[in-house]
Amino acid sequence: MSVASVDRRAEELDTIAAVLPIERRDELAELLTDQDVETLRHLVNEGMGVNTLRALTSDLAYLQAWSLAATGQPLPWPAPEALLLKFVVHHLWRPEQRQADPVHGMPAAVEQNLRDGGVLKATGPHAPSTVRRRLANWSTLTKWRGVQGAFASPALKSAIRLAIRAAPRQRLRKSAKAVTGDVLAKLLATCATDSLRDLRDRAILMIAFASGGRRRSEVAGLRTEQFTVEPPVIAEDDTPLPSLSIHLGRTKNSGASEDEVVYLTGRPVDALNAWLAAAKIDGGSVFRAIDRWGNVSRRALDPKAVNDIVKQRVAIAGMEPGEFSAHGLRSGYLPEAANRGIPLHEAMEQSRHRSVQQASSYYNNATRRSGRAARLL
Repeated sequence: MSVASVDRRAEELDTIAAVLPIERRDELAELLTDQDVETLRHLVNEGMGVNTLRALTSDLAYLQAWSLAATGQPLPWPAPEALLLKFVVHHLWRPEQRQADPVHGMPAAVEQNLRDGGVLKATGPHAPSTVRRRLANWSTLTKWRGVQGAFASPALKSAIRLAIRAAPRQRLRKSAKAVTGDVLAKLLATCATDSLRDLRDRAILMIAFASGGRRRSEVAGLRTEQFTVEPPVIAEDDTPLPSLSIHLGRTKNSGASEDEVVYLTGRPVDALNAWLAAAKIDGGSVFRAIDRWGNVSRRALDPKAVNDIVKQRVAIAGMEPGEFSAHGLRSGYLPEAANRGIPLHEAMEQSRHRSVQQASSYYNNATRRSGRAARLL
């Protein structure tokens, strides 16, 4: 691979930096082919969601690295069934069997190659959900190239099913513990000063939670033009409360042309306004990095930084950072709504969950725990 072609791909990736993990630009330019980059540019022009594009790009880079390590060749389009089966065998294997059979699973040389390239960090077999997601994205990219793959073949489906059955894994939650109202209060108590960091972090925590448990990528990507001032909401004591609507645009759960809208009322609006005023932000990205000298960046926070902020506040509050993540703000919203007696359909309007089954799995755990069925004795 020539240096010139890598440099050209890096420049082309710069043109779609807004929707790609561009901190990996140089690595992606090494791994992806010219046709890969052209496919990604096409997907950007088609208006595919930002998070979907990031996942597609990350998985495509991994698949290309794996193919080069396992076969010595870039991914063929379409991939033959044998290569798909090899991918499953390399990623869904039994640690117990490897102890008795060293060649079981991913070959040591392939694994070391991927680790040296920085694309494989986990130890042991992959989670079945990761393998399924990568195969699904592989299938999507295959279709976008105008060819058909063997992703629906009975042999592949059977191989996945048997591999998962042979190597069961416990499904881990994205955040071991939910950030419910009592936990959120402790986190907010650590943001008690008028420093820029406290004002920013307080606004992040309150807006992420109160807007229905927004994902960290949605919080990090918020821009001032997404907010619309709404008429005040009159509280029970006749006090007018400030109100804003947030136009989320397309989200993970929305349709292709839908503009998801959620609302903020009262304290979260005050927290947002306090941060914007202190940081002198009158346009563009809402949440930004702050350097050691107190200077506010012009660029948006990285989504990972939102997760880091949650963990930092958890640690300051005297709790275990490993038990919480930014996703805890989302998984905690519906249980808190249940605890406060808010009907599920009303809570879902704010959280924007589309699946009643998924939403109720959060919501019902709280109502069942405190309900009459759990107190028969």
